Amino acid sequence: MMVDEHAGRVPDWLIVRHDGGLYVPGAVVLAGATTRTRAGLFAALAAVLTLPAYLGETWDALFDVLRDRLDAGPLTLLITDAGQLLVDEPSDQYGLLLAVLGDLATSAPHPLRVILDEAVPS
Repeated sequence: MMVDEHAGRVPDWLIVRHDGGLYVPGAVVLAGATTRTRAGLFAALAAVLTLPAYLGETWDALFDVLRDRLDAGPLTLLITDAGQLLVDEPSDQYGLLLAVLGDLATSAPHPLRVILDEAVPS
């Protein structure tokens, strides 16, 4: 029987923190409150990354435009108050987002880092 030595580990491209230290040099910042729905997440990403207007509302479309963005150089996304990320969507949507980001992180020509800051603003 094979044992998955990575089971339960957070992948290298994903950082989860709880300290609210908001400054990450070069990071593109998304506010968790704007990402409660998939449409909100896509709109927030399109705004901060200046993604093409043809970005659809599907995970495949998001993969395609983020892949194009990662062809140009590395990308660090910082989501503040990340506990709100996709909370108004069915629970599988969060897993789908992580799957898309994971595929990008392992296949894109430039590094992708995603920082989920779960500190609650005081």
